[in-house]
Amino acid sequence: MQMAVDSANRKGILLEMVQVLTDLDLIISKSYISSDGGWFMDVFHVTDEAGKKLADETLMLHIQQELCATRRSGEISREKGGQEQNAVATEKTALEMSGRDRAGLLSELSAVLVELGCSVTSVTAWTHNNRVACIIFVEEASQPGPISDPKRLAQVEEQLENVVAAHGGTTEGKSVRVTTLGAGRTHTERRLHQLMYTNKDYESCRASDGDTSGEHKKGCDAMHVYVDRCDDKGYLVVNVRSRDRPKLLFDTVCVLTDMQYVVFHAAISSNRSIADQALTYINIHLYFLTSESEKQKLTLCLIAAIERRVSHGLRVDIRTENRMGLLSNVTRVFRENGLSISRVEIGIEGEKANGSFFVTDCSGEEVNPNIVELVRRETGGSVVTNQNSPHRVRHSSSSFAIDDTKESVEAKPKFSLGSLLWSRLERLSTGFGPVRSG
Repeated sequence: MQMAVDSANRKGILLEMVQVLTDLDLIISKSYISSDGGWFMDVFHVTDEAGKKLADETLMLHIQQELCATRRSGEISREKGGQEQNAVATEKTALEMSGRDRAGLLSELSAVLVELGCSVTSVTAWTHNNRVACIIFVEEASQPGPISDPKRLAQVEEQLENVVAAHGGTTEGKSVRVTTLGAGRTHTERRLHQLMYTNKDYESCRASDGDTSGEHKKGCDAMHVYVDRCDDKGYLVVNVRSRDRPKLLFDTVCVLTDMQYVVFHAAISSNRSIADQALTYINIHLYFLTSESEKQKLTLCLIAAIERRVSHGLRVDIRTENRMGLLSNVTRVFRENGLSISRVEIGIEGEKANGSFFVTDCSGEEVNPNIVELVRRETGGSVVTNQNSPHRVRHSSSSFAIDDTKESVEAKPKFSLGSLLWSRLERLSTGFGPVRSG
């Protein structure tokens, strides 16, 4: 499906458009981006997650309506990190944490939340280059809903800060913030990028070696990032090639936005497993004169933005009855068996807890798959192997699902906005109005 969006230009509008499409679980296979002065035109070629064309007219109308609403208002009124966040109907209490990563950190945080009488409704965490960024939505266990008492919020924040600082010796690079968020005021994955960038996880990245011509040698699937200057026009030209994956363009545009760059022109394409990342000779207009050191920083930040979502280790998918302390119990099993959590995304669907953990062995050995049985005992679910999933993540030695419904679960969390939209499409269709272009 090809869709074209043209409108008055403003700061951040490209990220908003890409965010709408990725939140609907659509795959952007090609894109052409052009802006000139106060006007822009973006063309996106999108498919569903299986690579098939979109044939449902109701869905296409909904996508058009979402894009038009974003273009007019400049706001993304949804959150990621669980069906409860996607519905976005009430205020929520959010815990944001970033800092140095260490084994067992999430287990310690979740244990403290249980002691404080807080129930976790969703958690999303990324680790990269020994840094961690985590967003946990919580509510009072005794009374569902946001924590509104300032003294109570301060107590939770203080206790969690103590956990983060316990083994670090210094507070440099550590941050814990507990706040009450209104509906639609945060986007979890967007915020994780910001937390990682602020925490400077890019500093340990390694720039591309060898030929600087921008050519990608045949058969090479490594990441290559090249930044060149066009001094007479005041532009940078960026060429990025990497393995293709969902949300690749979203991750790249996030870091460009955070670094105050504006994309003026871009051609984006993917060819089988390789993406000429939305950024084949993308022109970026600068707010400031770019030095060689700033070019190097941009290169490393682009590498970091792509690497953050790559998950390493054994994938364990969970679907079980939600209960107080579930997150603490599962993460304790990983910690007691010498495992680190490299990435996690868990949310609540009705009475079910649903999502994924990626775990690695702290000693560098492969994760013993018997760990799945220990987690099953904690959750009460059954274990289903899932080694042939098309969504299996690179570097994972194997993939398992824990599901108390005794049904096979795809190696992908099922509480995304896209799945929510598909399940409610008939009800949505009755509320459509006319869509106008221009």
